Amino acid sequence: MSGKTNNLRLPADDIEWQAIRASGAGGQNVNKVATAIHLRYDVNKSSLSEFQKQRVLRSNDNRITAEGVIVIKAMRHRTQERNRRDAIERLTEFIESCLKQHKHRIKTKPSRSSQKRRLDKKTKHGKNKALRRKPVDY
Repeated sequence: MSGKTNNLRLPADDIEWQAIRASGAGGQNVNKVATAIHLRYDVNKSSLSEFQKQRVLRSNDNRITAEGVIVIKAMRHRTQERNRRDAIERLTEFIESCLKQHKHRIKTKPSRSSQKRRLDKKTKHGKNKALRRKPVDY
């Protein structure tokens, strides 16, 4: 099974799976059946381009180890297959979010009228606070 996005393909050979027993509630079944999935994706050995690898490795996320391996633990569902699909979806979403180009903010100057409104509001607020003070005795 490989993950597919709009223009990103993750070959199944790049993905390591390990079935583990899920933690948490679930009765006796949780102790017998390995339904949770550990997905490991080595970014350095993957089929991504060098630019894409650098973008993913540069992201400051705790799912990426120091060796450049993305580790995702999927145990939301009761079946191994659904957890496997969930892990693939989360991996592709993560990689897509790393590769997305963010728009640079263009600084704009506040208009003269907005500056005047802000200063008028500050003056009015200051006068209200001055009225709350105790009168000064001379």
